[in-house]
Amino acid sequence: MKAVCDRFLPAKCSSSSACEKCDKSSTSLVSDLASRDNESELTLCPYVSAPSSSDSQSYREASTSEHKPDCTTHNGWTVILNTASMASGAIKRFQERVLGPSRTGISSLTSEIWLLGVCYKTSEGESSEEADSGRVLTAFKQDFSSLILMTYRRGFEPIGDTTYTSDVNWGCMLRSSQMLFAQSLLFQRLGRSWRKKESEPPEQEYLEILELFGDSEASAFSIHNLILAGESYGLAAGSWVGPYAVCRSWESLARKKRGETAVKHHSFSMAVHIVSGSEDGERGGAPILCIEDVTKSCLGYSEGKAEWTPVLLLVPLVLGLDKVNPRYLPSLTATFTFPQSLGILGGKPGASTYIVGVQEDKGFYLDPHDVQQVVTVNKENQDVDTSSYHCNTIRHVPLESLDPSLALGFFCRDKDDFDDFCIRATKLAGDSNGAPLFTVTQSHRTSDCEIAETSTVAYTEISGEEHEDEWQLL
Repeated sequence: MKAVCDRFLPAKCSSSSACEKCDKSSTSLVSDLASRDNESELTLCPYVSAPSSSDSQSYREASTSEHKPDCTTHNGWTVILNTASMASGAIKRFQERVLGPSRTGISSLTSEIWLLGVCYKTSEGESSEEADSGRVLTAFKQDFSSLILMTYRRGFEPIGDTTYTSDVNWGCMLRSSQMLFAQSLLFQRLGRSWRKKESEPPEQEYLEILELFGDSEASAFSIHNLILAGESYGLAAGSWVGPYAVCRSWESLARKKRGETAVKHHSFSMAVHIVSGSEDGERGGAPILCIEDVTKSCLGYSEGKAEWTPVLLLVPLVLGLDKVNPRYLPSLTATFTFPQSLGILGGKPGASTYIVGVQEDKGFYLDPHDVQQVVTVNKENQDVDTSSYHCNTIRHVPLESLDPSLALGFFCRDKDDFDDFCIRATKLAGDSNGAPLFTVTQSHRTSDCEIAETSTVAYTEISGEEHEDEWQLL
């Protein structure tokens, strides 16, 4: 069987037939259900836990550029894409061709909505007043629009020694991953309850985060630097890239920037840990979160000065062959109920998105496929327009239509937060009907029939049982 690692690495178009595959459109990613924002009442509900998922295929992203003549000579639509940086209408047509028509809004107002660990619950009763309904619905919209959006950009400085000054039609996975990483920094520095306020000057920390993701080598987490850090995983300007490769690339980039800035700037103030079956991602079965390994990642990040630091967990998954196996969907949905949730890097073959919330069988997402002019953000300039980094349009996608190759993200602020995450993940795996997204173990020495040591967090906090239990290797 082909190694999972290889399946995630980028593929390149080398023939007209391969290009023709890029040109085929399939079913719509976006639900046709129209918005009914004012028809129901919403109320906040506390965190809960639910089932899990695990197994997917290489994520492909169409690469159509003048630098790939073998593709452009056989595909008329690539010509449109190459000129799209000056024709937003052409890109919009391409976006609808790949993702489907942009039907937007909340698909149903009779069930709870989870947005990165926060629940907005609908109320079918008539006891709540209309003012309360409007207030909570407004809160959901404000939460969604406060999430950081990264899209295609045009007019940036060339990437490395190439002539690419735009990532149109090949950078959507990179942009989706930037959104997840930016969101982790936003949660760490400003908290999950932070909301963007249009009527007030932006916070300096907020501007500092956006500045890190600018489109030049001077910005620590630009696509320029990400591509450079991911060269050993096959990243290159204009190439396709999968979730596994991009996760490993971010791990490398964060480590590199930590070494360069040391204590001076703290551009990325958290450890990055990839959850996989083995270091090279080739081991079969569900990935294993080993607590000892996460501890080592934190120790390495702090250079031995602290046993624990904030940590970003990335879980690349293969959840089927041509589409996500339905048995994984309950667990995949349940990860959004975790307070540590950072959502999903995933979408449709050829079109990555950042999925930030779920409602029943649909996922809400931020779409990187709009083309915007480069914006230079400086933390010293509070007058800069950051509207292009946010989205007010609520789009959703049927989860069953996702490409099976995706990656989960989780941010754990401290050791207690990580303990809570492990408890939730363990229960999720136990409730998965034999199809866990990933499993939790204390160390690699723990066998399948042994009990892993646990932190002081009681299993009863999640399960509701009257006795304390320990994490079990599943």
